[in-house]
Amino acid sequence: QVQLVESGGGLVQAGGSLRLSCAASGRTFSLNAVGWFRQAPGKEREFVVAISGGGGSSTYYADSVKGRFTISRDNAKNTVFLQMNSLKPEDTAVYYCAALRSGVIGSTTPNQYSYWGQGTQVTVSS
Repeated sequence: QVQLVESGGGLVQAGGSLRLSCAASGRTFSLNAVGWFRQAPGKEREFVVAISGGGGSSTYYADSVKGRFTISRDNAKNTVFLQMNSLKPEDTAVYYCAALRSGVIGSTTPNQYSYWGQGTQVTVSS
């Protein structure tokens, strides 16, 4: 079982940066692939980025954040980070981290992810 807790959200001006953290419980968290999703009001939850587990470092980014967002993980601290730079108003959403049961980034579909955090609000003002 994996429990996830996000933090680091807040209010930032366009062009600014935020760093989100996803802290996990569970001794085998390093084996899980982890993704970040976001959901804006009235919209479906959408994939942002994912990183593989099991000692790998493969990543996969949505086109909308490529070059601006960076995912990383510190397995010693059971934490995954999302560095968000050059933020835009359209990045405003609740951001969720989620984990797959496997270490492979097999999906960008929310319903394939087994474990979810409670979300953290990111608001980018223009």
